[in-house]
Amino acid sequence: MFMKIFKLVLISFFLITSANSNSIYNLIKIPNLEIYELKTPNKLKYFYATKPFRLGVQKNISCINSNTKTYDEKYQIISKNLSFYSKEFLRKINLKYIVMCENLSISGINTAGIPDHVMKTLIIDVKFNEKYFERVIHHELFHIINDGFKDLFDEKEWKKFNKPGFKYADCSTCSKKLGLDTYTNTNGFFTEYSMTIPSEDMAEVYSHLITGNYKISDDEILNKKIKFIKDKLKEIDNTFVF
Repeated sequence: MFMKIFKLVLISFFLITSANSNSIYNLIKIPNLEIYELKTPNKLKYFYATKPFRLGVQKNISCINSNTKTYDEKYQIISKNLSFYSKEFLRKINLKYIVMCENLSISGINTAGIPDHVMKTLIIDVKFNEKYFERVIHHELFHIINDGFKDLFDEKEWKKFNKPGFKYADCSTCSKKLGLDTYTNTNGFFTEYSMTIPSEDMAEVYSHLITGNYKISDDEILNKKIKFIKDKLKEIDNTFVF
């Protein structure tokens, strides 16, 4: 009960005052942020970077501030896509805060987003891959889902869908297979990036399903993967519809 009251007081503070970066830092442990939008139908809270910031024990996560025009444009796209998710579903997957910034990287490697299931936060690079930006939003949100339900999204079970002898890379950055173009002939994978590691393969399947960027085919491997993702999402929320 105390925590609920504390959270209500904290949000009320944000709504009636001009919250500074220290207040936001105390909430999600990311410096140099300001509020972009708090009042959304599904209760997501949006923040944006006003200065560059670094995160992590080794400060290996970095991002810089963008400009007002980019924030305004990308907020419209991000909020439109995330409005697909109900507040009940977001509560189940533990996502509450969206952080917008530019040139997001981990150890010098650019990345579209960084999910933090524990802090209920998703950092999104507003300049990452303009061509597939909307699909990338859902791809990164899937990592929030996956982080909270590791037992459901069993990688050993997933690997069995692939052809005998196929092997994923040891990590997503250990591979040169980074292409995001959707294959015309899928052959078990939606994109080249799908072939890096199981969790990225799942995220690519999920993001294609959400955006409707796929055609029903006779690809047996991909159809098994699609069914797997749909079934697991139903286990999390039986009202979930692709």
